[in-house]
Amino acid sequence: MYVAVKGGERAIEQSWDLLAKARRGNPDVPALSVTQIREQMRLAVARVMSEGALYDETLAALAIKQAAGDLVEAIFLLRAYRTTLPRLGTTRPIDTASMRLSRRISATFKDVPGGQVLGATYDYTQRLLDFALLAEGETCGATLPGEIPNASVAKATRAPRTDGSSPMPAAMPEMPHIANAAPNAALNVIPDAIPGVPPIAVTTRVTDIMKRDGLLEALHGDGRTDTLIDDGTDGSDPEPHDLVHSPLFTPASRTARLQNLARGDEGFLLALGYSTQRGYGNDHPFAGEIRLGQVSIEIEPEELGFAIDIGEIAVTECQMVTQFGGNRETPPQFTQGYGLTFGHNERKAMAMSLVDRALRTNELGDEANSPAQQQEFVLYHSDNVEASGFVQHLKLPHYVDFQAELELVRRLRAEHAAKYGTPAEAGATSPMVQNTQEAA
Repeated sequence: MYVAVKGGERAIEQSWDLLAKARRGNPDVPALSVTQIREQMRLAVARVMSEGALYDETLAALAIKQAAGDLVEAIFLLRAYRTTLPRLGTTRPIDTASMRLSRRISATFKDVPGGQVLGATYDYTQRLLDFALLAEGETCGATLPGEIPNASVAKATRAPRTDGSSPMPAAMPEMPHIANAAPNAALNVIPDAIPGVPPIAVTTRVTDIMKRDGLLEALHGDGRTDTLIDDGTDGSDPEPHDLVHSPLFTPASRTARLQNLARGDEGFLLALGYSTQRGYGNDHPFAGEIRLGQVSIEIEPEELGFAIDIGEIAVTECQMVTQFGGNRETPPQFTQGYGLTFGHNERKAMAMSLVDRALRTNELGDEANSPAQQQEFVLYHSDNVEASGFVQHLKLPHYVDFQAELELVRRLRAEHAAKYGTPAEAGATSPMVQNTQEAA
């Protein structure tokens, strides 16, 4: 075994040098700064923060740069750094009802209090490449081989408007920032939640309207509806499970499941959420409300005895509602799934809420038959850091393990030949395998 890996340290050091050069790319092109990644790749930053379980936009951008754009590797880097940080305290539950909104939509009602706030979204784009973007940053360097010269890129825009306002790019359909919004003096207008986005009013939750009409489940035994995360078993609101300090066991409480899903892999949850709508779960959900905005973070030091605001974070919240046929104790109503992520990450929040609802199947008295409804399958395979490590470890040296299996297969082949008369040459050892055995 020693002979097979001799000289590995020097080879690894050279691999590090090659990795740094590969990450840098063409030295004639200006290096991509962490600030550029943080400001212009906000969706990638949001995913890395969510699945890395650490809210720090600069460190997430640094991880993306260090990983050369491999988001799963960036998540691994951020998660690893997170393990070195001390826990200085615990914040109070965030109040998403008081979120400073930059986007808020509902697919259940056309007209909702405060209106549909479209915000910044790809939902209404045509998914056509905007070649005008190739002209951006034309002073950053010369044209590379195979690249379209900047001078030949047409800056496609719409025809000038008759009112003298600036035209919009051709790749962006003309959509108002706010649809169906009506002035309301009773609403509390807030400052910009995200730079460049007009201030939006704080509005009533769509799900609160459904709860007042008795159409949506109440998550508390006493009828309170302000907290969205419950244990899902006895109607109480227990102390949340802490996955950092306590291992995950199934069956898990809803607080533990939501923590697990919040840092779960977006692609894995997306596939599971999709499966629930394709016959593996028999769900027909509706997006009750999706919110994006800033929420205040508060702590309550013991020596003070009252809460203090220490800052804000951007979050995306999704509440899915699904029809429930009821049972002997519960009348027909809508149940809900919940999703919450750091930053602008709607697809992950929606997938999370779909899987959350699927994992509540047993609690609601139904039989769990589909993959998305199986707690052990979902919760133990959702973490891409664990999944990536376990899969990729297969490319590391397994010389001894393989030699053991190789010897086992040879012995089995010899026994097979003795019993059934298999030609002896079928089990002959090739020179390469023989040399490998001798080296090991």
